[in-house]
Amino acid sequence: MFSKTCEYGIKAVLYIASQSLENKRVKIGDIVQNIDSPEAFTSKILGVLSKNDIISSQTGPNGGYEIKKENIHTLTIAEIVKAIEGNDFFEGCVLGLNHCNPNEPCPMHKTVNPIRSKMKNVLEDTTIFELAKGIESKESILIR
Repeated sequence: MFSKTCEYGIKAVLYIASQSLENKRVKIGDIVQNIDSPEAFTSKILGVLSKNDIISSQTGPNGGYEIKKENIHTLTIAEIVKAIEGNDFFEGCVLGLNHCNPNEPCPMHKTVNPIRSKMKNVLEDTTIFELAKGIESKESILIR
């Protein structure tokens, strides 16, 4: 459902959040190991997430990635998706047409739009905190 970039981005943010709840910064090596992702690709994604203020990074011996605790409680999955994919995930034509809209719909517009609307609501209502707590308590996993 999500692009690989988005999948890795969400998983990375969730891992970073679970560690941030324990007041730990994490290095890129820890992230890729714990979400099973390629390092160079993940590094690029983390750069996008940092640029969009989803995560924070600090260099040096005590550096790494973290999410400020006050942001963990309000940050949603939708914000991560928007940072990585832009609004196309929520608003773009499912068939990739440039001018798909209610007045000039693609063949799938009427079928997909209600589902897309529900998905957007779910992603906007799901916080990183909720999901990170599940990882921290071992109720959910990021890799098999």
